[in-house]
Amino acid sequence: MDCSSPAAMANLLKIREQFALSFANDPDADRHGIVDAAGLMNPNHFLCVCVDYLLTHRPLWSSTLKIGKTLVTSSLMDRIVAAHGRELYEVPVGFKWFVEGLHQRELAFAGEESAGATVLTFAGDTWTTDKDGIVLCLLAAEITAVTGLSPSQYYAKLTAQHGTPYYRRIDAAATPEQKAAFKGLTVAHISATELAGEAITAVLLNAPGNGAAIGGIKVCTENGWFAARPSGTEALYKIYAESFISEAHLQLLIDEAQGLLAGVL
Repeated sequence: MDCSSPAAMANLLKIREQFALSFANDPDADRHGIVDAAGLMNPNHFLCVCVDYLLTHRPLWSSTLKIGKTLVTSSLMDRIVAAHGRELYEVPVGFKWFVEGLHQRELAFAGEESAGATVLTFAGDTWTTDKDGIVLCLLAAEITAVTGLSPSQYYAKLTAQHGTPYYRRIDAAATPEQKAAFKGLTVAHISATELAGEAITAVLLNAPGNGAAIGGIKVCTENGWFAARPSGTEALYKIYAESFISEAHLQLLIDEAQGLLAGVL
């Protein structure tokens, strides 16, 4: 069961007002679902709450520890990490890319948009190199107890400081030939200089954190981005997009991303 899905969490959501905080894990306890009076938290939102809280409430952690995220996790995390003067470690989709950094105690936190994350211990030692849904739920309880804010209230504070992100993932039909074409993409294939009304600031085929190929492409502007990669099992490719301007701008990002990809695949 997907504990980040409103459908799977429907029964808990019906009684959410009876508790200050409630949460759940999937059967193998590697993902988290956080519920407060406002409802089920978007995993992207809660990961940002965790990072901001941890960077201000773990005095034994070295200031050189990096914060790990996947390429399709919210860029609100980028803004939070930068505000704390820390280094971001951005990797392709897949928790495996965090293992070495966690094992070597170079990453304080590692999180992905699909509700998977883990942290070092309070003292800054390695706890696990895999996703740990239980510790994220316990962290939600700690945040609520220490700050007096629910996770949703804490998230609202962050968006007031750093801007509100609008995020969506969609699936688009793709032929086998189009899926294969992702492997041949180069920066030169992106001739456009603007995306959704803003100048393109980066075209990524490799992750900035570890230089690994992302298996697709990510195009960034000052206030938005999209990433696309082919499905490994279905006749489609996935588009992830985020805007810090509006829902309308997010839709424009998605529309222009599909048009851009149609011209190069």
